[in-house]
Amino acid sequence: MATYDSPLALQRADPYLYKHTDGTYYFTATCPQYDRIEIRSAKTVNGIRTAEARTVWHRHPIGEMACHIWAPEIHFIMGKWVIYFAAGHKPHQWRIRPYALVLKGNDPMKDEWVEAGMMQPADGDDYPFTHFSLDMTVFEHRGRWYAIWAQKVGFEENVKPISNLYIAELETPFKLKSFHELLSTPDYPWERDGGFWVNEAPAVLKHDGVIYCTFSASATGACYCMGLLRADEDADLLDPRSWKKDRYPVFKTIETLKVFGPGHNCFVEGDEGEMLSLVHFRSYEKIHGDPLDDHNRHAHVLKIHYGADGAPVFDVDPKALYTVPFENEKQKNIND
Repeated sequence: MATYDSPLALQRADPYLYKHTDGTYYFTATCPQYDRIEIRSAKTVNGIRTAEARTVWHRHPIGEMACHIWAPEIHFIMGKWVIYFAAGHKPHQWRIRPYALVLKGNDPMKDEWVEAGMMQPADGDDYPFTHFSLDMTVFEHRGRWYAIWAQKVGFEENVKPISNLYIAELETPFKLKSFHELLSTPDYPWERDGGFWVNEAPAVLKHDGVIYCTFSASATGACYCMGLLRADEDADLLDPRSWKKDRYPVFKTIETLKVFGPGHNCFVEGDEGEMLSLVHFRSYEKIHGDPLDDHNRHAHVLKIHYGADGAPVFDVDPKALYTVPFENEKQKNIND
């Protein structure tokens, strides 16, 4: 039975691991400098930990894509290698939008990645990506490709706008085909903790006739946690009524195991065909200063099993946790 290193990647929040059809793994995540996109490749999951990273893109010096380079995901979609990521603007750092890179060639680790621009809404839909938007993921179902992303609403009326999840069908890897639909909004107290009402970081898993979508909720400290949406595989995925949200989070802080603020996961097939989830969390609760200056959210591997209702279960095996020696990054006024 395969065992996996924990942490798999230090100081790598928002981890994304993709397994290609030839069995090769590709990994990317938010870099602590928030200024670049890196990818790693290996033949095994554990190989990612020591694989040399290739920097495929740097931020712009000014204007669009000049700061807050966050949450990249690498996909092979519609015959193309694509990296989706979020980026801010300089000097308007919170003007964050989803962008994409596309590969000119077939080898993500050797060939050139070029900018494909900002994600585009469907013709006639004036609302997607007009405000703070990030964490786009894509998935295929029965020959159709869909995008799910987080976008904030309420900018004029509120100091802290609400982050919702939206879904749309894709026409190309870089443009929506359908009008956007509201998928989820923060309904419950566990989605509104820490002073922020947040749904973000969607990740899709298909299992036994059901399409599941995990997401992250609340502020990014110890209150950060994961929720779950589900829809029948035969349902209209663009109809919000097709999706049901679990009443309680499916993964949250476990103080006794030093798991604090788990979130922003992805799903991937493991070395032996089992289902895994990569998820980031910290090993401590207290954060000094701005959480964005604390880079100790490390990427960990969880083995997924399924509950009686068929839904994924995020149990943490204490024997599989913190198996690799590591040191948290020392920063200004952090963890002194």
